[in-house]
Amino acid sequence: MVELLNRVVKFEMERIFSGMKQFDFDVAVIGGGSGGYAAARTATAAGLKTVVIEGGAEVGGLCILRGCMPTKALLYAAEVKHLAEHAATWGLRTGKVGFDFAQVMARKAAQIKDFADFRAQQINAGKFKFIRANAKFVAAHTVALSNGKKLTAKNFVVATGSSVAPSPLPLDEVGYITSDDAVALKRLPKSLIILGGGAIACEFAQFFARFGVKVTLIQRSETILKEFDADAGAQVAKVFQREGMQVFTGTKLLKAARKGKLKAVMFEQSGKTVTVAAEEILFALGRVPNTALLDLANAGVKTEAGRVVANDRMQTSAPHIFAAGDVCGPHEIVHIAIQQGETAVHNIVKPKAPRQMDYRLLISVVFTDPQVATVGLTEKVATARGIKFVAASYPFNDHGKSLLMEAKDGFVKLLANPKTGEIIGGACVGPSGGELIHEIVIAMAKRMTVHELAATPHYHPTLAEIWTYPAEALAEQIQPRR
Repeated sequence: MVELLNRVVKFEMERIFSGMKQFDFDVAVIGGGSGGYAAARTATAAGLKTVVIEGGAEVGGLCILRGCMPTKALLYAAEVKHLAEHAATWGLRTGKVGFDFAQVMARKAAQIKDFADFRAQQINAGKFKFIRANAKFVAAHTVALSNGKKLTAKNFVVATGSSVAPSPLPLDEVGYITSDDAVALKRLPKSLIILGGGAIACEFAQFFARFGVKVTLIQRSETILKEFDADAGAQVAKVFQREGMQVFTGTKLLKAARKGKLKAVMFEQSGKTVTVAAEEILFALGRVPNTALLDLANAGVKTEAGRVVANDRMQTSAPHIFAAGDVCGPHEIVHIAIQQGETAVHNIVKPKAPRQMDYRLLISVVFTDPQVATVGLTEKVATARGIKFVAASYPFNDHGKSLLMEAKDGFVKLLANPKTGEIIGGACVGPSGGELIHEIVIAMAKRMTVHELAATPHYHPTLAEIWTYPAEALAEQIQPRR
């Protein structure tokens, strides 16, 4: 109790006298990933004396080093292999398709090195100072660095990202790999159990399966990709099973153990106990914010379950400290982290003309085949929020261009305001879904109605013209605005 009181007094004293102090920096950004770099770039452009503090072994953040870029490089290689194996569909002869896994990984590594080197060049060419060290708060405006030094700043942006979440099973004795390990494997396992059914789990599941690994996916919720509507998860699960994967949903994990040379996972499903075994286990049950080492309480920053609590201005409970990216959420997406970093610094520079984050145009993409992409509201979210909507969908197996491509899995879906016809959400489960969704992003950005989208010319035959079919169906239901 005495220690807590002393901490509060110390914090208040520093806060009171902060306006009278000279600080080492105007802005200190903790974390050099996408959100942190965006914040630093914005701060220096505004003429603020800025420092970036990065304690990781590598510079670039999750997206470049272990997330978006390496996984998409691997997934594209798997897609090319898959298409080559099915070339006979178009009357082509390829013979048996082989691969060199070491070369697949080497190409990925070379590409990621180029991205990371480019980010390092940007940082070195920046007008901000860059310090390689871990930081922790010792007072409201002061951080201690792992190199033994301290520095002060008038404002901070915390952008330390996230790391793999702890396992609900005692996996250490059995052994397992994480997504961080999976993008750096030297050899493929013959069989693999994947714990999880989110974007990371599903993307890795298809990558490994298409490279000949026997994959078993175990998801605790009733559907895979539970953040999306159930029809999206069901479509991807159907494709996974068609490609030879085992998919278990609605499970309760019980335990993991060694089974000879294999690793076994026991779980409950529909009242029955099931045991599956494989050469390796991939743990893909989410990530947690990197806040444990920051001592945020010393600066008066509130957290919930390790996540920094920030308002829509990206301001924390300590008015001079802001946050961006995975460390605060609510959406762990790169372009959101960048917007948050820029918003945080805008509000540092112009506190009397604040900018708020707006997630109305939230985009989510999963790079499986078929790809899953959404913007705005899903049926699931709209229903949970009590938002009235009408929806219409159209399948790719009845669409000219996708039939030519033999890309018949999936559908597009539009949600609209039942009174005005304004588009409030879109989903695409199908070929190039991550690209096609951007047509609806633009439509929603301009607050277009289904009537306007339906009347917009689309070239034939293209994948994009499929959007006109649900738009036309909804336009017939809704009286246009006068």
